[in-house]
Amino acid sequence: MSDRVRRQGGIVVGVDGSPSSRRALDWALRQADATGLKVVAVLAWRAPTGYGTGALVAQGVDWADEARVSLEAIVAPASAPWPQVPVEQRVLEGHPAEILLAQARSADLLVVGSRGHGGFAGALLGSVSNHCVHHATCPVVVVHDRA
Repeated sequence: MSDRVRRQGGIVVGVDGSPSSRRALDWALRQADATGLKVVAVLAWRAPTGYGTGALVAQGVDWADEARVSLEAIVAPASAPWPQVPVEQRVLEGHPAEILLAQARSADLLVVGSRGHGGFAGALLGSVSNHCVHHATCPVVVVHDRA
């Protein structure tokens, strides 16, 4: 542990691999460095299903492990310039908005990208970021993709 005093909550950031979530992670890391907070990078996942068919896709795939590997691959290079910032990675099953809100209950700040994977082109805010802005119990920062 560094000599910095770290509060328990820290900065929760939603990561899904989209350009705006990668920028949100970068923003959260810079903010954590400036404030002495930790970063909690959260990736929410759900096993894909076909419309009306239940779980008839990709038998034998460990979706949680796939998500964990994906999160590690995103966080490692992003956090490399910030070795002094503690980063905790959490991979949780469920709807992204609900997972992020639950993880941010004791956070100092929630950071989300403006649109994740599956967003409608041209939408100002995605459904997850919009839901978080309206329901979080802590301040929320929405980071837009540069495009």
